[in-house]
Amino acid sequence: MTAMQQANGGGRILASPLARRLASQAGLDLARLSGSGPHGRIIKRDIDAALKAGEGGAPQEAAAGQEIATVAGTGAAMPAAMSDAKILALYDKGTYEIIPHDKMRKVIAERLTIAKQTIPHYYLSIDCRLDELLRARERMNAAAPKEGPRAYKLSVNDFIIKAMALALQEVPAANATWTESGMLRHKYSDVGVAVAIEGGLFTPVIRQAEIKSLSEISNEMRDLAERARKRRLAPHEYQGGTTSISNLGMYGIKSFDAVINPPHATILAVGAGQRRPIVTDAGVEPATVMAVTLSCDHRVVDGATGAELLAAFKAFIEDPVRMLV
Repeated sequence: MTAMQQANGGGRILASPLARRLASQAGLDLARLSGSGPHGRIIKRDIDAALKAGEGGAPQEAAAGQEIATVAGTGAAMPAAMSDAKILALYDKGTYEIIPHDKMRKVIAERLTIAKQTIPHYYLSIDCRLDELLRARERMNAAAPKEGPRAYKLSVNDFIIKAMALALQEVPAANATWTESGMLRHKYSDVGVAVAIEGGLFTPVIRQAEIKSLSEISNEMRDLAERARKRRLAPHEYQGGTTSISNLGMYGIKSFDAVINPPHATILAVGAGQRRPIVTDAGVEPATVMAVTLSCDHRVVDGATGAELLAAFKAFIEDPVRMLV
């Protein structure tokens, strides 16, 4: 037992919670410090004095077995991921199989980690009634050529892509990208659509979706999705874009929050259309309702702007004839 430990309570180190946290982040050994607080308690000014004197070393391990890392560019401390050795030590050998990460999984992990650490996300949700859209889709598909270059078969997702593209044109402040030197205000709505493939996903981009017909969007999306699943997309077909759509409705997911795909400022998470009772001026009636959640980069899209974008999207979805004008 050191003299300093004796002064701090016969082996028990007296220190404020703030002092303990600061010492852990800085790699200071509290047992080597003298406290200037009541009864020799180590307080913040003692930590500051030790750091000014050049003491400190490697950060101590956090209570949960994590290490302290620093967020790039901010100087703020945060828990870092557990090392492989620490994770493997938690499980008995022979009870697991190690599957090496391929290049795609590593890229996805890196991009999503950067997105959550550097983009200040917030989320807005709204319900959209689909009844008019479903009726319009049925009529348009019934009238569509079944063969030849003009053949098409519209999906609900095609309407969603078109509605999002037009909504961005109505709310141009949301059709933007953050850079440190300035805001990129985009002229066109280039909509990326997440396509799940084995081991990951691609986000092929429908360029200038606001000026394309629903049939053009449908056929282009079908081609891009098919080649994405075969990993035959060229980089220019999935890089860039001004927003993204992630649709998990086909899996029965009611709603979810999606992670923004850099450098986009928004991503729309689309849930399943569900039959629900809703209240109208005529009373209670059944309706097909789809919940969507918009994730926004608060550096680019303020709350009111995000709300305007969702309102514009909802208006197009609920009155789909407007997409044909």
